[in-house]
Amino acid sequence: MLSVSNLSLQFGKRVLFDDVNVKFTKGNCYGIIGANGSGKSTFLKIISGVKTPTTGNVHLETGKRMSVLNQDHSAFNEYPVLEAVIIGNKKLYDLKNELDAIYNKPDFSEEDGIKAADLGVVFEEMGGWNAENNAASLLSSLGINEDLHYSLMKDLDGKIKVRVLLAQALFGNPDVLIMDEPTNDLDFETISWLENFIANYENTVIVVSHDRHFLDAVCTHISDIDFGKINHYSGNYTFWYESSQLAARQRAQQNKKAEEKRKELEEFIRRFSANVAKSKQATSRKKMIEKLNIEEIKPSSRRYPAIIFEKEREAGDQILNIENLSKSLDGEILFSNISFNLKKDDKVALISRNSKAVTTFYQIVNGLENADGGKFQWGVTTSQSYLPLENMEFFQNNLSLVDWLRQYATTEEEREEVYLRGFLGKMLFSGEEALKQSNVLSGGEKVRCMISRMMMIRANVLMLDEPTNHLDLESIQAFNNSLINFKGTVLLTTHDHEFLSTVSNRVIELTPKGIIDRYMSFDDYIEDKKIKELRNAMYQ
Repeated sequence: MLSVSNLSLQFGKRVLFDDVNVKFTKGNCYGIIGANGSGKSTFLKIISGVKTPTTGNVHLETGKRMSVLNQDHSAFNEYPVLEAVIIGNKKLYDLKNELDAIYNKPDFSEEDGIKAADLGVVFEEMGGWNAENNAASLLSSLGINEDLHYSLMKDLDGKIKVRVLLAQALFGNPDVLIMDEPTNDLDFETISWLENFIANYENTVIVVSHDRHFLDAVCTHISDIDFGKINHYSGNYTFWYESSQLAARQRAQQNKKAEEKRKELEEFIRRFSANVAKSKQATSRKKMIEKLNIEEIKPSSRRYPAIIFEKEREAGDQILNIENLSKSLDGEILFSNISFNLKKDDKVALISRNSKAVTTFYQIVNGLENADGGKFQWGVTTSQSYLPLENMEFFQNNLSLVDWLRQYATTEEEREEVYLRGFLGKMLFSGEEALKQSNVLSGGEKVRCMISRMMMIRANVLMLDEPTNHLDLESIQAFNNSLINFKGTVLLTTHDHEFLSTVSNRVIELTPKGIIDRYMSFDDYIEDKKIKELRNAMYQ
C-alpha cells in the first residue's frame, strides 16, 4: 500500500533517519512513537510529500488516495464548513468545481454538454452526487449541528474548527489516513467516536499521538523511531511498553536461563492477550492478538524520568472543604454553588467542558484569585503543591537549573548542589544539563523542572492542571505511574484519558449550574447514560 525505501534525512551533521525501509499495509493502524526530537512529525511530513528526504523515496500504490489531517487551523477560513470538508477529497472537489463552471457558462454548447456528461459519469463513480450528504453526516457524527454547516470556517469556535478539519481528513474514505496529534483540543466524547471510527476503518492509518488510551484503542502496530531507524511491532502501545520493560529487566538478569526467560515472555503474551480479548477493542475487525510475536519483544533504549512523590507528613482526615463557591469571568458563569469535602484518600478527576472553569478553580484554592462568592478551607495538616497550566512566570530569569531549583529549598541540606543535582538527575537533567539556563528551556523541559520542584516540596496534596502538556510519552508514563503509587490526595485535570482512568477514584465536574460529584471510575462516569443526560442539562 505505502512503502518507504532507503530513506535518510540529514540536517548538517545530524542524521535524523538513516536508511529506513518500512511498509504500511491495508487494514492496519500504525502508531509512530519516539523520544522528543526523534522525528515523528518530520516522518509524517516526508510520507505525505510535504518534506523531501535527503535520500530514498516514498511510494503510494497507484490509484490510491492519501489524506492528511491539516494542522493549519486557519487554512480554510474563507470556506463554508460543508465545502471545507469536501475539499478533503481534492480530486472530487476539483471535479465538482469543473462541472459547476461548465454548467454556469453563459454560452453553454453541445460540446460542453458532452464534456459535462463524461465528467458526470466519473463524478458519480466517485460518489460525488452524495458528497454533501456524506459530509453533513460526518459533521453531525462529530457533534457539529446542521445550523453551522453553511457558516464560514473563520466564524467557528476553535474547538469546533478542529472537528471540521478532522471531518475533512476522514471524508471520502481515503486509502491512507495520516494524523499528527488528532486528539488535541477534542473532548472525551469526540475522541471516543474517533477511536471507534479508526478501530473499524478498513484502510491504512498512520498516527502520531501522546494519548496512550487512543493509541491502545486504535493501533495494531507500534512503529518505534530509535537510533534513526523505524521498526514495526505488533500490538498496541501498552503491549509495546510493558513488553519492552520486561525485556529490559530480563536483560539485566544475567543469571537467568534462556529457557526461563522465554517462558516468562510467553506467559506475558498469554496474559496480555487474555486481557485484550475482554476489552471493547477486541470487537473490531483487527486481530492484534493473533499477531503478537515473542521474537518482537525487545528492550527499548528509552530513558524514563524517576518521578517519586513523597510526603513530609501524613495529612489528617480534613483535607479541603468547599462551600457554595462561584465564579464568573467577563459575564460568563464558569461555575456556581460548588460545595464538596475532599477526603484523605481521594484522587479526584476535576473536569469541566469549559477549561477556564477548572484553571480558575485551582487559582482560587491556591489563593491566586478571588471567588465571586462562597469560601474554602484547607485542613491544618495539609500541605499543597500545585502544577499550574501556565508556568511562564517561573522561568523569567537566567538562573542555571541548579540555582532555579534552589529557590524552592527550605533547609540547608536542600540548598546543597549535590542534593539539587539529585532531583534534577531524576528528571533527566544530568551532568552539564543541570547548568542550562532556565529561560531557554523547551516546554517539556520546563514541565520536568516544575515536577522536580513539586517533588522537593513533599506535599500531601497534589493539584495538577493539564500536567501532560509538552511531555513526551516516556515522561507521561512515568508521571502516571507515580500518581498511581502516591499515597496522598490528588486533584487532577487532564485530557489524557489514561491518566484519569488509572489514577482517579472520584469525579467532580464543575458546571455553570452546580456540581456533579461521583465516587466512581472515570470510564464509568463518561459512559453512564443518566450522567450524560445530567451533564447536558447542567450546561444548557
